[in-house]
Amino acid sequence: MASGADYSILFERVKIGPVTARNRFYQVPHCNGMGYVRPRAEAAMRGMKAEGGWAVIANQETEIHPTSDLSPFAEGRLWDARDIPGLRLMTDAVHDHGGLAAVELAHNGHHAPNHLTRAPVLGASELSLDVAFPKQARAMDKADIKALRAWHKAAAIRARDAGFDIIYVYAGHHMTIAQHFLLPQFNDRMDEYGGTLENRVRLTRELLEDTREVVGDTCGIAMRLAVDEMRGPDGMQAAEEGRAVVEMLAELPDLWDVNVADWANDSVTSRFQQAEGYQNDYISFVKQVTTKPVVAVGRIGSPDMMASMVRKGIVDFIGAARPSISDPFLPKKIEEGRIEEIRECIGCNICVSADSLSVPIRCTQNPTMGEEWRRGWHPEKIAPKGSEEAALVVGAGPAGLECAMQLARRGYDVTLAEAGPEMGGRVLAESGLPGLGAWKRVADHRLYDLSQRGNVQMFTGSALGAEEVLELGIPNVFIATGSHWRADGRGRNTLGGLETDGSLRVLTPDDIMAGKRPPAGPVMIYDDDQAYLAGVIAELLAASHPVVFVTPANMVSPFTELTLEQHRIQRRLIELDVEIITHHSLAALKATPQIACSYTGRLRDIACASVVLVTERVRETALYDSLRAQDHGLRTLSLIGDAANPGMIADAVYEGHRAARNFERDPAEVDAEFFRREMTALSD
Repeated sequence: MASGADYSILFERVKIGPVTARNRFYQVPHCNGMGYVRPRAEAAMRGMKAEGGWAVIANQETEIHPTSDLSPFAEGRLWDARDIPGLRLMTDAVHDHGGLAAVELAHNGHHAPNHLTRAPVLGASELSLDVAFPKQARAMDKADIKALRAWHKAAAIRARDAGFDIIYVYAGHHMTIAQHFLLPQFNDRMDEYGGTLENRVRLTRELLEDTREVVGDTCGIAMRLAVDEMRGPDGMQAAEEGRAVVEMLAELPDLWDVNVADWANDSVTSRFQQAEGYQNDYISFVKQVTTKPVVAVGRIGSPDMMASMVRKGIVDFIGAARPSISDPFLPKKIEEGRIEEIRECIGCNICVSADSLSVPIRCTQNPTMGEEWRRGWHPEKIAPKGSEEAALVVGAGPAGLECAMQLARRGYDVTLAEAGPEMGGRVLAESGLPGLGAWKRVADHRLYDLSQRGNVQMFTGSALGAEEVLELGIPNVFIATGSHWRADGRGRNTLGGLETDGSLRVLTPDDIMAGKRPPAGPVMIYDDDQAYLAGVIAELLAASHPVVFVTPANMVSPFTELTLEQHRIQRRLIELDVEIITHHSLAALKATPQIACSYTGRLRDIACASVVLVTERVRETALYDSLRAQDHGLRTLSLIGDAANPGMIADAVYEGHRAARNFERDPAEVDAEFFRREMTALSD
């Protein structure tokens, strides 16, 4: 990022129909696991972004009718007037900080299973649900289309009454009826809504015209369109039908929000797409064919790229979902010249996983995300220190770095001791694996912050025992010594572990990340962790070894379905000629290891020279246990991060943050925060 560059163009006002955005920073619609289920939490999260300088803050796809029921997912909902008060919480929070609030109205067609309402599923044509459920949508007849238009108009009026400034017509991500009508694979109709592109565009045109008719004098009308399906000639392409759709509708909306489909392409992880602004090649034509402002995304975090995109006439607004999650105050930091303080998105999609699980959003880089209402956390503000003066943090992995940074921000004198030669812990180790380089930003951001503070001392190569800790005379100690991977095969499917006769070379992820490599010959990777790490290691080793990937799961890295990348991971391993064996558990670790079928128990030998075990981790608690066992005289002794509970990097950062926030607080008050939740009112 250039220092002293001129970013004033990013802070120009832009009109969107009858409303005006205060700058060019636009948080596009994104899901968050809150929605109608947790409206206070959503309002606090969106309001925080308005405080951070985002000019427009959108919610997420918002169901307009019971025939578009996305349960169990907690999206937005505007079925009737009873939904208005919950949404008003968000618009008020956004308006309080000078932002514009946008709502993404959606009917999801055959993407909505209607599990809660059990309403008939409606589709552009006769279609199976696009979720794994044995149910089909019926093709909408003319009466259904007329009803859909009426539902959309009524929802637009309710949205206006809820205080929204911008109202969306949504045709993207393969999730909405408007897009389903646009695409031949979903629309095989033979009437005026099918066949030619002009006919397939008809419903979208009508929804835009209807929305303008009922709210266009007071609200901006936005069109969200996926201009390219990323399927080549088998789907809509930006250079052909994508462009033609924009040309047909060019001046109807007040704003174009353009992207690619589906969601896994629009929000591709950094592991598979390193470049910022990666969607520019697909969307850059839009401003050539419309006079209306354009917003687009691409995990854009560099202010230089932002300014360049505006100057080049690619966009009018810098769109963001994930960068706005990682740093809600990104616009203010750019405006105030605090570029180095931006928490850059690492593209891990932990935020996406929360929506997939229907729990409040979270972020690896920003541990306050999703906790604005429940815990009252602010990404830029933290309570000053209490009566204590100093703290020692042992271990400079993600938990230790975050804990030390927040303690220092509170005003404590902080000593950070790391046993290894470099700081970063598992973040440093994992960022050296294929595709995970962006993850190093988790350590870089915190190390930069700590290096700027006069109340912090940092030491590497400082392995501390209990005596050394006590000799330092610092009364408050936070232990973040991490964990290491097991080498005995114990995991969720082999709870007792496995004996080995020593004839087989056994390696762990720690060995691989430390630079050790299997001997020549085939290597078996056994994945009972079932997250992302085994797949990355398989990719690394496949460049030099024949690899057999064995897992009790039904696919490679099943956790990564939640982060929208499982299909890419498995495809890459197949392309690298990795042999994949699913539904098998490790049965014996000997010269020729054995695996057992999860269904029949039938044994199978795997001819290999070595095994990499990715199963469970052992917590590193020796220092904590030693201090705890003696009359140490410490006022605080806290175990945090993977040393307390091995989990994701996001979990370690969160726990480090929470430990620093809760230091010197009333324990009863801290415990009460676990119980704070939004309760359903028992009224009809």
